[in-house]
Amino acid sequence: MSVRRLLWLLLLCIPLVACSERDRPLDSPVTLEGETFGTFYQVTIADPLTQRELDALETGILAELESVDAAMSTWRKDSELVLFNQAPLGEWQPLSDNLIEVMAIGQAVSEASGGAFDMTIGGLVNLWSFGPEARPREVPDEATLAKRLAEIGPGSLEIDEQALQARRLRDVFVDLSGVAKGHATDRVAAYLDGQGLEDYLVNLGGEVRVRGHRDAESAPWRIGVEVPRDGPQEAQHVLPLEDIAVATSGDYRNYFEEDGQRYSHTLDPRTGRPIEHRLASVSVVHPSDAWADAWATALLVLGEEAGMAMARERGLQVLMLARQGEGWTSLASPAFAERFGRTTLDELGVTVVEGPKAGMAAEVGRPLE
Repeated sequence: MSVRRLLWLLLLCIPLVACSERDRPLDSPVTLEGETFGTFYQVTIADPLTQRELDALETGILAELESVDAAMSTWRKDSELVLFNQAPLGEWQPLSDNLIEVMAIGQAVSEASGGAFDMTIGGLVNLWSFGPEARPREVPDEATLAKRLAEIGPGSLEIDEQALQARRLRDVFVDLSGVAKGHATDRVAAYLDGQGLEDYLVNLGGEVRVRGHRDAESAPWRIGVEVPRDGPQEAQHVLPLEDIAVATSGDYRNYFEEDGQRYSHTLDPRTGRPIEHRLASVSVVHPSDAWADAWATALLVLGEEAGMAMARERGLQVLMLARQGEGWTSLASPAFAERFGRTTLDELGVTVVEGPKAGMAAEVGRPLE
């Protein structure tokens, strides 16, 4: 055989080998991860996949995340939300169905929580230097704070879900950061469902949604509940999850200090100031991560007693962790105990709050291996 013919045959075989490698089944589970929305995303899939299938899924996942960012980011000047915030007051603006859906969730939780959750708080977030205006991190003066506080509230925003439109009635900046990340988690999960996947975990900056199981033995996904303190992540509790979402809101990662006073990034829309109570974080288990995300924020603002009372009243599955001296204490709502079992919670050191006294909680962090 001539050298030329041998080289031709080798070149012909190379793409065939490459194709066979890409179509070979991967070891399960497989994980895709990266950065988005200023945080991380991690998608773990236990279904059998080839490299070709995994690459296609990654493309679809990134497209979903980009779609949410383009619609709801407060940092992108061309996002649908930013353009809505710049539209003339009192004029109806046509919006995408996803943006309307998220705004409607936010408004519903705002009304149910007595204003503890408020999408129109963006002006106050910026004033306290936690938003896209990136102002110096200092305590705002009383006059400016009072002015912005007077502008916000559910009455400053009107949403028409049927017509897919909304309008600002006062000069407020709508900020969906308390619900958009949960919505993005739901979107990625819905995409995976549409691709026929049955066993996966989606973790977007600590907001988690799972389906099915983590291995062939039908073991549940295991989610670490984070100790609410600065420094490296450390799991205080481990929760077994199947076909559900978990969202967490905490006050211990994003804050600044001035004159020895710590100021949390979580603002109480009713006072315009950072929360000051001992409740460090709230985790909410719910079929929808968007709803869980909004409720976690609202309950954190309400504090342990009012927040747990609200959770019990509405049958929310809630785990709280509050500071107690140099440590913390964990409590759960009755609905949370019903899902996980009281024996499990006893083993985790979590007390179920049956009466009017409130509880405490933790943050869902990265899933344990």
